[in-house]
Amino acid sequence: MEYTINEIKDIVAKAKTAANKASREYLDVTLKGEDNYPCGFAWVNIHGVKGNTKLGRNMKAAGIEQDYTKAFQIWNPSNVNVQNVDVKEAGAQAAADVFEAFGFKAYAGSRLD
Repeated sequence: MEYTINEIKDIVAKAKTAANKASREYLDVTLKGEDNYPCGFAWVNIHGVKGNTKLGRNMKAAGIEQDYTKAFQIWNPSNVNVQNVDVKEAGAQAAADVFEAFGFKAYAGSRLD
């Protein structure tokens, strides 16, 4: 699988759009607009791409950073400004689903604060 920098940027944009939609939907429908606890963080990790490959270099150039495990990671892909970890997890899972649709091995992650 090979993607150009611009193609990766487009995938990231689609993932973030899907994440934002899923998070807002969870907040509005499931929580009825209440930003209740538990508070925490969520992200999407993309595994199986080495940073020194053409794809890895393109991902870095597209603005995706690697975490300490060398997975490519996007922190709070929904960019929804709430504390509720469930809202953020819904967005991270939606973003992971988009990356999976483009052939990446992606997982949502979260932790409580």
